[in-house]
Amino acid sequence: MGFFDKIKHVFSGQEEVQTVEEKKYEKGLEKSRKTFGDKLNELFANFRSVDEEFFEELEEKLIEADVGFETAVKISEELQEEVKLRNVKDKKDVSNAIIEKLVSLYEAEGTTEDNSLHFSQEGTTVFLFVGVNGVGKTTTIGKLAHRYRKEGKKVLLAAADTFRAGAIEQLVEWGRRVDVEVVRKPERSDPAAVVFDAVQKAKNENYDILLVDTAGRLQNKVNLMNELGKIARVITRELPNAPQEVLLALDATTGQNALTQAKQFKDVTNVTGIVLTKLDGTAKGGIVLAIRNELHLPVKLVGLGEKMDDLRDFEPVEFVYGLFNGLVEAPKEEN
Repeated sequence: MGFFDKIKHVFSGQEEVQTVEEKKYEKGLEKSRKTFGDKLNELFANFRSVDEEFFEELEEKLIEADVGFETAVKISEELQEEVKLRNVKDKKDVSNAIIEKLVSLYEAEGTTEDNSLHFSQEGTTVFLFVGVNGVGKTTTIGKLAHRYRKEGKKVLLAAADTFRAGAIEQLVEWGRRVDVEVVRKPERSDPAAVVFDAVQKAKNENYDILLVDTAGRLQNKVNLMNELGKIARVITRELPNAPQEVLLALDATTGQNALTQAKQFKDVTNVTGIVLTKLDGTAKGGIVLAIRNELHLPVKLVGLGEKMDDLRDFEPVEFVYGLFNGLVEAPKEEN
């Protein structure tokens, strides 16, 4: 089912048996969906007419819902024109039109977006993980290692965040939990040396997948850029088509701060996709709209819970369903 087929289903209010993914996304986006609903309700409670002041307030409410400044302005401007053309006055129709515009823009910006993870056709696949401390990067690596281990793949982890106290031990603990080996060196070792050893081991022992953890010190972007560049060169020298993915982990609960981090990391390394963690624990799910519309980076993985299998491949249609289901009222049938 495509974007507009899905959204028409939402608009129509038809009952349908939900898929497992629909249920996951609907539950995982419950807080964000409520926030969107509350913001729209606040908006309409304060205005009796859809005038210029209404659209200024609409921009503010959309920004508060973390869809991003650029997206909020664009939605407001386009909607203002449409309301004039269609002479829309009923609040429910305006509310529906706002969500239709959000969905339409989201789909338009994603026509060439590739949300799938890429794997090497032969030899070892390498995923390089970047992101600041505390966003759930190491946990994501552990859960992904668990997934591929369950699929029968031979998985190796590399503890290349050698500067943060406890980072190596945290990854080693995840390795123990999911029964996956971790390549490590003492704290303060050269991260690129850890990665070199890991790549050699992966090649020599025929590992299917190598997941590389890295430091995320944005305070000095030059040092970070040099470090990540060196790691990438080591990987590519040994495995010319790797890394297949450079995945930036972002904490969804930080909203616009996550967007700022994404812009900074995009400046220092060749990010191929986003891992959005803790999406179930936040009311800031609108950040996915901002990431697509403003950064043009594909979200590839999302955290929809704390269980091992709650790290899911990102499904754009299911995301739309989870974010807006129940917020749009079906049009009343004419007698």
